Amino acid sequence: MSPRVLIVGAGFSGAVLARELAEQGEVRSLVIDARDHVAGNCHTERDAETGVLVHRYGAHIFHTDRPEIWQYVLRFGELRPFTNRVRASIDRGIFSLPINLHTLNQFFGRRMDPAEARAFLNSKADRSIEHPRNFEEQALAMIGPELYEAFFRGYTIKQWGCDPRELPASILKRLPVRFDYNDSYYDDPLQGMPVDGYTAIVERMLAHPLIETRLQCPHDPEMSHDFEHVFFTGPIDAFFGFRHGRLGYRTVHWDHHRGDGDFQGNAVINHPSLDVPHTRVVEHKHFAPWERLDRTFVSVE
Repeated sequence: MSPRVLIVGAGFSGAVLARELAEQGEVRSLVIDARDHVAGNCHTERDAETGVLVHRYGAHIFHTDRPEIWQYVLRFGELRPFTNRVRASIDRGIFSLPINLHTLNQFFGRRMDPAEARAFLNSKADRSIEHPRNFEEQALAMIGPELYEAFFRGYTIKQWGCDPRELPASILKRLPVRFDYNDSYYDDPLQGMPVDGYTAIVERMLAHPLIETRLQCPHDPEMSHDFEHVFFTGPIDAFFGFRHGRLGYRTVHWDHHRGDGDFQGNAVINHPSLDVPHTRVVEHKHFAPWERLDRTFVSVE
């Protein structure tokens, strides 16, 4: 009899783990999830009323710089190329994010080439901040006050629920500033969207004779006695039964709306201003530009 393990969480982590243990080690696993579906926060489902494939827990774009990961996912479903092009809506118009040469020229009303834009942004940056201590100082040292106030300060306050000076500088360091017209949100060369949605891919990953899946089955620490090992892929504070309190990450909430036609012409538009109560609007039909739908499904985050 092969060993049996418990995997808590039927998202991508749990599904890949179960599949690899089954194929590489002939290990039997029970995969459980408290929700009534697999794929975790990547769960997608077809809205019956509009026909739109909805990212139920927010936008997810598959992207990687490793061809072997891309090929691995292709075993379980078709990925079509998709480039995430985020826009930001402020009182001065609609701008491209991350900040690139188009953003700079449009925002400052100039016609700069890459070298001119680099020098111009250096003149805007606060060079007195040699070692940024927080998010705000990092932004001021990178892009200066105008771009920070327009695109990052309000958005960060709404997203994190605190002053940007309370957040580490590392959060902003990972966001690029480009001096060309590349408006892809990600730098990874391999970007795509599953034609049948993420849930279908995870379901196929879990379809193996050595894998059993149970949904609407919350984790109970007492379960560990029946297995040789437990892999927990859920929130770490939940693993400890919240006895050390809840971690400080914030929960995202959505208001969903259906309508006719095209609502905003793009998959994701950020709303950085504090005068707007939400952070961004997601129009799910634009994640599948190969589909032609008369109706739309919009999530206000």
